[in-house]
Amino acid sequence: MTSPADPLAGGLAAYGRRLRAGETTAEATTRAYLDRIEALDGDIGAYQHVSAESALAQARAIDALLESGTDLGPLMGAPLAIKDLLAVDGMPVTAGSLLDVSDLIGAEGPFVRKLRRLGCVILGKTRTVEFAFGVTGASAPRGTPRNPADMETPRAPGGSSSGSAAAMAAGLCGFAIGSDTGGSVRIPAALCGVFGLKTTHGLWPTEGVFPLAPHLDTLGLLTRDAEDAAIIHAALDDTVPAAPASLDGLRLARPGAYFFKGLDADVAARTEAALARLTGAGCSLTEVEIPEPAAREAYFPLSLSACLVAALGAERVREGRERMDPLVARRTDAGAEARAADLLRLERRRTDLMASAHERAANLDAWVCPTAAIPAPAIAALEDPEEAMRLTLGMTQNTQPANYLNLAGVTIPLAGSGLPVGLQLLGAPLSERRLLAISRAVEALLRE
Repeated sequence: MTSPADPLAGGLAAYGRRLRAGETTAEATTRAYLDRIEALDGDIGAYQHVSAESALAQARAIDALLESGTDLGPLMGAPLAIKDLLAVDGMPVTAGSLLDVSDLIGAEGPFVRKLRRLGCVILGKTRTVEFAFGVTGASAPRGTPRNPADMETPRAPGGSSSGSAAAMAAGLCGFAIGSDTGGSVRIPAALCGVFGLKTTHGLWPTEGVFPLAPHLDTLGLLTRDAEDAAIIHAALDDTVPAAPASLDGLRLARPGAYFFKGLDADVAARTEAALARLTGAGCSLTEVEIPEPAAREAYFPLSLSACLVAALGAERVREGRERMDPLVARRTDAGAEARAADLLRLERRRTDLMASAHERAANLDAWVCPTAAIPAPAIAALEDPEEAMRLTLGMTQNTQPANYLNLAGVTIPLAGSGLPVGLQLLGAPLSERRLLAISRAVEALLRE
């Protein structure tokens, strides 16, 4: 079948205007997305569950409210996809696993309920790496989505919000919800060529979400651009969207060699070109050495493994091991053997480094660097364990520091003829609004 055009290709603001002018309806928009999912998702595999009847019922209710004169705001009638790590009433929740972990997730949480109150239409649940514990997007239990950026060579979508990024990139939703514990929004957004927002820990509630690492887990957005992300962020926080910032005099920092090591040649070239455009537009770009990020290398393998074992429980891990993704199962070994003293030492060190990094970040508008050191690899390359580890390190070296140091972050798609590349901006805690304002200006500049 021929799929209809992406109804929100022009963005949320334009869609809202058409909806209120009577040029379209929420039901027609929802049907168009469901038709696109039916036509395209068989090849992409972004969705774990599509709730067509429920989505259409929600859309009809939205149209009735608009007709009666009730306006719920800028997200009213916008169809979205939600990572299958979050509970949604009336839909299954798997956390990407064959094991039943619904007891750990619980009922639909306040974040999803807020989306409903804002008038969003929930199309369904998108695939995730099992327990959100993986960054390539590859996952044996429930399947690996295909990166829409290359429909000739199957490529990794990035993870763990793999389905949300793939759905957004393929135009199978108006926007998507993901989660980010070590890069799980920004990595797939960068590899699939969409905009991603990683929020400060605690900004949005995580009740009703599988708890990989409750002290690190954050919810985030995958959108077509920074403007849409600003609209959604503002609606969720009951404010008005951040307007584009002025680039003239913007204080940016290039955060030292750690964030620029081992870059793919195309990633390096497109990043340097973007930085040159920014300085040409009046941004100041200062090179700074940041010692804290390297500490994440010892922290994440042990901390996340221990957190996962703590969440699942040793008995569930033992009994369900053969049904788990082999890589995830192996990672639980380190968690099961972790010593409390080692974990406490790592956490104490993290607390000290966060304070230092926050003080430094407060004097800047943003740190800027590539989101991932490499573009999307072929899925076949992940079959070699050594190569898979090398690729994983290339994806996480620049994203995990934001979670480790509790920074806000975004990834902005960089134009180019090759595979998608992302430019990452990192800011102080709770600087999301400022980062979105900067991102809108950066996107506008780089489109010229």
